Amino acid sequence: MFAGIIPVRTHIITEEDDIVEVACRYTSGIAGPGDVIALAESVVAISQGRAILPERVRPGILARILCRFPNKSGSLATPAAMQLALKEVGTLRVLAGCAAAAAGKLLGKKGWFYIVAGRELALIDDIAGTMYPYERHIILGPKDPQKVAEAIKEATGAEAVIADVNDLGCVDILALTRKEYYQAVKEALRGNPFGNEDEQTPIVILKKFAEVA
Repeated sequence: MFAGIIPVRTHIITEEDDIVEVACRYTSGIAGPGDVIALAESVVAISQGRAILPERVRPGILARILCRFPNKSGSLATPAAMQLALKEVGTLRVLAGCAAAAAGKLLGKKGWFYIVAGRELALIDDIAGTMYPYERHIILGPKDPQKVAEAIKEATGAEAVIADVNDLGCVDILALTRKEYYQAVKEALRGNPFGNEDEQTPIVILKKFAEVA
């Protein structure tokens, strides 16, 4: 459906930035009606002040115990990240998620922890490896992503999507202003056109076919 994918280089976005203003500034003259402005979920979260240095977190005993159970390559495998998860959704939901995960393991099912504890915990990036100065931060998922996407659409006239994408081709769409674009957007982002390191391209414009043609 989309004839062009345009990564947009930006300055290093921080909690001092208004992400809607940033999207307007960098896509002005490039994105228009029918196009889709895609933002990496991590940069939206950073602009909301949801990037936290682990040394600023004081893990409790429960966090130190629970972090031993997730896969060591997962995002909740450190005491600091688990403590933030407990703060994000509450102790009861995390414990319920752990119980669900244990039951799922017995049944050979995966993903039950996040189904019960909350999808937002799956969005936590523990020491995310993003561009300076956030390469050592834990990045929580963005707050109210649909509200942010709608604000970007209103400000720019283009559609908007906020997505969590990785290099393995996994695309998790957190917010989208035009639901019928869902599958086309997911396929367009599967190759992970975002650049969170030296590329510095956390915004991507998906150009509609008719305009490019």
